[in-house]
Amino acid sequence: MPDTARVDAATGAPRFHRSTAPPRSAVIVGAGVVGLACAWYLQEAGVEVTVAERDEVAAGSSWGNAGWLSPGLAVPLPEASVLRFALRSVTDPASALYVPLRWDPSLWAWLSRFARHCTTAQWRRAMAALVELNRYALDAYDQLTASGVAATITEAPVVTAFEAPGEDGGFLRELDLAAAAGQPVDAQPLSGDQARAIVPQLSDRVASAWRLGGQRYLDPGAFVRALAESVVARGGRLATGFAARTLRRGPRGVTVAGWGSAPLHGDVAVVAAGAWLDGLVRPLGVRVRVRAGRGYSFSLATDRPLACPVYFPVPRVACTPYRGGVRVAGTMEFRGPDAPLDFGRVDAIVARARPLLRGVDWASLADPWVGGRPVTPDGLPLIGRSADPAVHVAGGHGMWGMTLGPVTGRLLAEAIVSGETPAALRPFDPRR
Repeated sequence: MPDTARVDAATGAPRFHRSTAPPRSAVIVGAGVVGLACAWYLQEAGVEVTVAERDEVAAGSSWGNAGWLSPGLAVPLPEASVLRFALRSVTDPASALYVPLRWDPSLWAWLSRFARHCTTAQWRRAMAALVELNRYALDAYDQLTASGVAATITEAPVVTAFEAPGEDGGFLRELDLAAAAGQPVDAQPLSGDQARAIVPQLSDRVASAWRLGGQRYLDPGAFVRALAESVVARGGRLATGFAARTLRRGPRGVTVAGWGSAPLHGDVAVVAAGAWLDGLVRPLGVRVRVRAGRGYSFSLATDRPLACPVYFPVPRVACTPYRGGVRVAGTMEFRGPDAPLDFGRVDAIVARARPLLRGVDWASLADPWVGGRPVTPDGLPLIGRSADPAVHVAGGHGMWGMTLGPVTGRLLAEAIVSGETPAALRPFDPRR
């Protein structure tokens, strides 16, 4: 993160120190929250941007995610309890974590690498790296909305609920480890009745809960569209329907070739293609593989608005206030990012969530969605330059792309324009 000597005192925006000739133009591959944040912050430094998107703005994980801005919960996915859970349930189609049994050597090799990172020592190292991103995650959102990104962000606690005494042991251990790594945690215990006073939709099955303060939530699709509108209003170009195929150097800088589209050119390029990142950056010296950890969501009507986000860690279900009702999200499914939605996975989320909620109209289920969250085996995103110093990578945030997208864009823009890697980005080197 820029130090105080490199931050504008009036706006909080980074002042880029230009130790090398800065780029004049950039092509960003991916119009999700990460790619658009990179574009916006590059514009702050005077770089002309073109954002290429294979589909439409926010068509991937930036649309159907839970919409939490929750740095207090943004922790590495590889962890010993996750591995134990996976070994018990990985081939169960109704489980919160599901890997279909099929011949896919690359997936099983990736899962083996993931398993090797599921140790407390590895988790501590990864958490120490994420602390610096989490520290400034909400500041980056504040800068965007203060500078004209017209979207609503609501400050609210996250209520984390449990059915049985002692179920919160793993959750509390994770909070303790995060606090030991330097991440502030505002956690207050609640009885079941105290939790229902805050969230009346919690059923009598909920015996206890924890209130995590200092968090926020938003409508993710609406926010990302507003961010895209801001990029365009500031002179950026948006090229939707552009499926990037290759990136190569040429006389016009970096050329991004697309399937059936005229190529795009820029002095630099940023690959922020989410679950499709792997194929584009593998030829560029990026050894860490990214897989699609697919999450599902849907919306429901409620008898009254949900007051704040709710998380059920044991069944791994997240609920968020959404357009007067609730968005319910969950599961981690390792299939290809373009595989069709499996309605059996939606039914499994319903079966796990129904006993824990009341005042919900289950017959109103709408907007079933699946999206491929880009997951790395070590739980750390890929942020920085590839083997080609003109091609940069921004992705692999797993479940925390919405929380960490803007701060990623701010830090990567600083690195691109200044030619210097901020200390906070060094653990996320794509060439590690």
